[in-house]
Amino acid sequence: MKKHYNSILSLLEKCKTMAELKQSHGLMITTSVIRDVIPLSRLVDFCANSESGNLSYAKSVFERIDRPSLYIWNSMIKGYSNSEIPDEALNMYSEMRQRGYAPDHFTFPFVLKACSLVNGYNSGQCVHNYIVKTGFEVDAYAATALLQMYAASGDMHAALKVFDDIPKWNVVAWTSLIAGYISNDRPSEAVTVYKDMELWSVVPNEITMVNVLVACARSRDINTGKWVHDRIRQMGLDPFSLNLNFNVILATAIVDMYAKCGRLKTARNLFNKMPQRNLVAWNSIIGAYIQYGQANEALGLFSDMRAADFEPDKATFLSLIGACAHLGALASGQALHAYVSKGNLTKDTAIGTALLDMYAKSGDAERAQQVFSELQKKDLTTWTSLIIGLAMHGHGEKALTFFRKMQEETMLIPDEITYIGVLSACSHVGKVEDGKNHFISMKSVYGIEPTTQHYGCMVDLLSRAGRLREAERLVEKMPVEPNTAIWSALLNGCKIYQNVNVADRVRRRVRELEVDGSGVYVLLSNIYAGACRWEEVKMARQLMKERKIQKSLGHSSVEMKMLAP
Repeated sequence: MKKHYNSILSLLEKCKTMAELKQSHGLMITTSVIRDVIPLSRLVDFCANSESGNLSYAKSVFERIDRPSLYIWNSMIKGYSNSEIPDEALNMYSEMRQRGYAPDHFTFPFVLKACSLVNGYNSGQCVHNYIVKTGFEVDAYAATALLQMYAASGDMHAALKVFDDIPKWNVVAWTSLIAGYISNDRPSEAVTVYKDMELWSVVPNEITMVNVLVACARSRDINTGKWVHDRIRQMGLDPFSLNLNFNVILATAIVDMYAKCGRLKTARNLFNKMPQRNLVAWNSIIGAYIQYGQANEALGLFSDMRAADFEPDKATFLSLIGACAHLGALASGQALHAYVSKGNLTKDTAIGTALLDMYAKSGDAERAQQVFSELQKKDLTTWTSLIIGLAMHGHGEKALTFFRKMQEETMLIPDEITYIGVLSACSHVGKVEDGKNHFISMKSVYGIEPTTQHYGCMVDLLSRAGRLREAERLVEKMPVEPNTAIWSALLNGCKIYQNVNVADRVRRRVRELEVDGSGVYVLLSNIYAGACRWEEVKMARQLMKERKIQKSLGHSSVEMKMLAP
């Protein structure tokens, strides 16, 4: 056995594929080297943890070992924790304990990672108890893994307690705490932790800086973001200043921070300087232009992205389809739909919902309904998007029919946005009593407190139906301050039914409240002009002048170019 030992060990170290590994495994069996723990450990580790490994093969080898070493147990637990079946890591850990093996500080990070992946909060607490009993709570590896497990489970109170109990805070522990606050949607606190870290003179690494930049982006904290970028420069890590070792992940985080904070010019300049880009960088800059109302620029960037041979993913399509919906760019939206269909993404609920929303907002109700019917899984957002889209484009009856279907055929509970669509549909088809019943039931049945938008829909419904006094009383009883849209809805009814008396009362309220928005004053002017009350017409126009309110200009757009699929 000894004469074969070194050569087989060398073969194992050189293995690149499972075919080569199996040849070495065969030699180990025929030469009895299989009995030696070191080559056996290398064999299991390759199968369980290398990119070209095979976890099933590792398990079959493992099951034939009478007394696996702790290293082999850890290799198997690690392999399962990084696999698609992380719950097997927990089973392996339980079996290890039952067979009398004592875990070490390498075991716990992989077991706790598996707890995070399978939402095993209770299992994680059991592991925590064992760590405390065995004295491993002072170990940096085990403590950091515990912190990450609690953060992944949403228990930042427990995560912070674990952090406080770590004897010496290193950069990994600080970074894990920062990342935990970010993953729990508490970016401002993540920024605070980073500032504390600097006060404790712990030197951050590139992973820390990526996380802090993400926190600044999510909290829209441009001042801290710029300070962090300056700190990166001071540390000599700025990817835009280095000729070698360009860190595309850090560069993307910097671009994303400026983009999400609204500094699009800076973000674009840095993006253009990137010697290499990844899909996240493209999605970030495209998403930022859409977020800040420059959808045409986003569509142009998508063309550049495809020219650079990048394949869009789900996030790309969701952003771009949203841009087409915002612009009413039906042809571009159809091209994106064709592109998505090639990749079989149309079955995805989020993509399907975005497509039907785009068709609905672009006025193609028939295509929106077709996309809806083809979706196998429909969530509340899907139903709501269709209801609102149909209501917006004069298909109120259909919108209300779909709302009834949602209530009868699904277990979904409508939310405040769904009811905006429902009340809008009632308004467009003149169903006053139905609208009033829905307005009452949204609170009495579903506990939804009406917002300004819901009151706006009701005022519009009553005003369109000529029930102006009722609409006026509703405005007076509103627990929230009426906005420009509500006054405009009431005045629109006054214009339709030539009711100057209600318009007079609205004018007095508008004057007291100093309402902004040209629509209210234009409507007042038109109502008075229709009644030949020229002094009041002059007064309405004078009010606009005094308050420096410009009349909103109408505009139209023409879609000149279609995205080729």
